[in-house]
Amino acid sequence: MADRATIEATTGPGTTETKAGPTVDPQNVLKLYPQLAGLPADQLANLLQPKSIMHLPAGTPVFAEHQPCHGFPLLLEGSIKVVKLAANGRELLLYRVTPGGSCIISSSCLLGRSDYNARGITETPVTLLALPVNGFSALMMEHAPFRDFVFHLFAERIAELMQLVEEVAFARLDQRLAKLLLARNQNTLSVTHQQLADELGSVREIVSRLLKGFVAQGLVTLGREQLSIIDRAGLQRLASV
Repeated sequence: MADRATIEATTGPGTTETKAGPTVDPQNVLKLYPQLAGLPADQLANLLQPKSIMHLPAGTPVFAEHQPCHGFPLLLEGSIKVVKLAANGRELLLYRVTPGGSCIISSSCLLGRSDYNARGITETPVTLLALPVNGFSALMMEHAPFRDFVFHLFAERIAELMQLVEEVAFARLDQRLAKLLLARNQNTLSVTHQQLADELGSVREIVSRLLKGFVAQGLVTLGREQLSIIDRAGLQRLASV
């Protein structure tokens, strides 16, 4: 992830707020990241120093392409989307980071000593613990549970990215859109056509046309920045074609 100064240069001073005194509950950290539970108390306390805690508003760039990685983020609250930006300005969502997980691109950059090749942006207000480079390296070398956690993340994300490649290469866009709507696990979604297009790596006009087709088929209804699923079984049939 980017360092505190870089994030503040992008979003303005005070973005990475650090309040006086403890800013996170150590037990909550251990609940989300039990791989840290076996650390000596002094080492854990060192990781949880207030200077390592960042509070970021929604829409904050956490890291950008061609930027060096200055730490390993452990997400405590909120959601970060990791996207690849094309030369024409279109985005493709690679994956999301949620509490209890982390970013494999960050770990890849740290292990390979390379710059970022994607962007990370907060989708909601976020609280994260930024492990410094030396702290990450020490945990990888000396603490097997943390090392296993990082490599398990690699395995999970690679499987997800392989599925994404397969869908982009072989699935029709209407199938991918149906799967995306079903994956939200809600019947009423607060989402714009542009947001759906960004997640699919498409453009708003095409997604809007597909959604109008879904309306004509009786699968969904559309409102202002809102979509309601009225035939989930029909969407499932379309997604599985």
